[in-house]
Amino acid sequence: MTAHFVNLLDDLRRRSLRMASLVEDMLEECGEVVFRADAALARRIVSRDTEIDEDEVGVETEVVRLLALYQPVGRDLRLLTAVLKVTNDLERVADCAVNIAERAGHLEVQELANRNEDLKQLFPLTRRALRNAVQAYSAEDAAVARGVIHDDAAIDALYGQIVRQVVVTAPGSPAQMAAVLDLLSVAKNLERIADHATNIAEDVVFLTTGAIVRHRREEVDA
Repeated sequence: MTAHFVNLLDDLRRRSLRMASLVEDMLEECGEVVFRADAALARRIVSRDTEIDEDEVGVETEVVRLLALYQPVGRDLRLLTAVLKVTNDLERVADCAVNIAERAGHLEVQELANRNEDLKQLFPLTRRALRNAVQAYSAEDAAVARGVIHDDAAIDALYGQIVRQVVVTAPGSPAQMAAVLDLLSVAKNLERIADHATNIAEDVVFLTTGAIVRHRREEVDA
């Protein structure tokens, strides 16, 4: 491929990584509003979603243009495919962050969240999964990506523990049922964010090795 095409690819990667940085910031801010009421910060998280949506559309448009103009093959084709899929997952992470911010704006959520030790663990685990997935994407590091894929099981297990705990305790506090449901929604959106981080990691493995490991966890260590 020409040097011009290589420059266009590099620019596209930079745009997607900038988008990843914004999404990581949104998730970090979510950790603040869930445990400490901050209406202004919650509104900021929600408002940033428009920028993420616009970035995704812009990246997708450029990927389609490059595919049509240059018809790349091999690794260049894998890179364009990975950029397209990664930005889609990043946009969905931003949507989950918005959902969390909206739920955290309701009464009594912070009180329940601060009493829930499992949720306190889920936030940093989810942030780490996303951070490592983005790092793997930036560095094209399959080893880091495989670590993200492996860690997803622990996040799923912690989310399941939160659900079971709420099911046991919720009947004793019917007056707080709305807040309990909000708390469950926060936990579910964190679990979904971890799933999107795993998707990004799987795309990194595909980019660097050509192996499709999605739905084939037995091949992750191959």
